[in-house]
Amino acid sequence: MDKSIHRNTVEFSVKGRYALFADPLTRAGGEKSTYMIPTYEALKGILHSCYWKPTFLWYIDGVRIMNPIRTVRKGIRPIRYGGGNDLAYYTYLEDVHYQVRAHFDWNYNRPELEGDRIEHKHHNIAKRVIARGGRRDCFLGVRECSAAVEPCVFGEGEGYYDKTGEIPYNLMYHGITYADEYDALHNPEDAGWLTVRFWEPVMRNGVIDFLPPSECTIKRHIKKMEIKPFGTEHENFTGLAEFAGGEPDELDK
Repeated sequence: MDKSIHRNTVEFSVKGRYALFADPLTRAGGEKSTYMIPTYEALKGILHSCYWKPTFLWYIDGVRIMNPIRTVRKGIRPIRYGGGNDLAYYTYLEDVHYQVRAHFDWNYNRPELEGDRIEHKHHNIAKRVIARGGRRDCFLGVRECSAAVEPCVFGEGEGYYDKTGEIPYNLMYHGITYADEYDALHNPEDAGWLTVRFWEPVMRNGVIDFLPPSECTIKRHIKKMEIKPFGTEHENFTGLAEFAGGEPDELDK
């Protein structure tokens, strides 16, 4: 994995009283139990809540675990699919704090949005939105676990696992590759599929370096999926028109 710092990198801190990165193996009985570490897809979802556009794709480079990993079990009354309520125990992470580093790259599966590929514009918007805590509410895995987002310098401050060496984890969920996110160069077999990825993470002195989606070799095709079209002709994309009256190079002012 390329660990170099990309010029459009963003770094932010995310904190929450609770988090639940649900292990799919625990859902068969109607209950949820969290992974001990955040998933790639959950952190990507936080960035999507801050700033998302179909023009580009967010890539999570790494996460730093700042607080000790602790769990708490809570009695929940989830809604049944057939109506009414059920009884279940959910296992959450408690008092979580992460530092996250990520960058974006253009979504080459959307050539119709090539005119919106303005790196300076998107990078400055992303940094400004993160400084304001995101455009939409941010969550740590599930809706009931709200999160607070703010800028940080990745690696600064003291973390609980800074001197613990390597801690390997077993096979766990990495994320989902949607039809418009597949890598045509490295993973042409994923074209037209909704694909689920898995991996075996290793935490080194509190830091987990994520594999890029294209390098995840353990995966499964779930179902066929078409790419949703975007563009002014579909009335679902405005591009530079959203900044009428201002110039892209003024966005950082």
